Amino acid sequence: MIREYLEELLRLDRVEAVWPFHVEAMATFGFERLLYGFTRFRPTKDRFATDDFLILSNHSPDYLKPFIEDGMYFHAPMVRWSLENVGACSWGWMAGNLDALAPEERRVMEFNRRHGITAGYSISFKDVSPRSKGAIGLVAKAGMDQAEVDAVWAEQGRDILLMNQIAHLRITSLPFIGPKTLTRRQREVLEWVGQGKMAQDIALILGVSTATVEKHLRLAREVLEAETTAQAVLKASLQNQIFVIGT
Repeated sequence: MIREYLEELLRLDRVEAVWPFHVEAMATFGFERLLYGFTRFRPTKDRFATDDFLILSNHSPDYLKPFIEDGMYFHAPMVRWSLENVGACSWGWMAGNLDALAPEERRVMEFNRRHGITAGYSISFKDVSPRSKGAIGLVAKAGMDQAEVDAVWAEQGRDILLMNQIAHLRITSLPFIGPKTLTRRQREVLEWVGQGKMAQDIALILGVSTATVEKHLRLAREVLEAETTAQAVLKASLQNQIFVIGT
């Protein structure tokens, strides 16, 4: 199974195709709901800027809105574990550390219980930059308790961990998807800036006015929420939106 999974994963060249394929693969192990998060712009303050998050999930909107959009994720015990550790962790960890959990963390656990999220595993990925962070929560299907999940992990955990690690590497190698996607022309002008060209040079290359180039750069900064064009080039590059074949 691993060989077939990896061959197909590497064949897929869009996150929109990789994600449902991975969701289907995890369901064969009993993990029917997944929540993946990744950022290359991890802040030093209290929480992630979710605008710079890549979020992939097959959870319902009723769950994702309070958990992600309203910031409940920041008080989730397994999110805290993922921020402080690398590797895989059984959700049995929470049961063994109830006395150490803050009231906000207990409220998240109760919220999860109301949504049928009671058993699973979390994986925190090792990244090359201290500003990067990626993790995934694997929720066991209805009817499975944590003891059953742990038994599955004892038998097949190495394969599950490997599949998630490779999926993470594949997703982060592909162009960013989401509401902050650059247009073709915005990518083009940022690529020329990244190669050291000034607005006047880019205007000559593209056969447009300098004002048009500056407009595209301004819109690119707005899309990426960048303060400067240099920061926009950095963000676009890290999100694989520029210098990518086929874009």
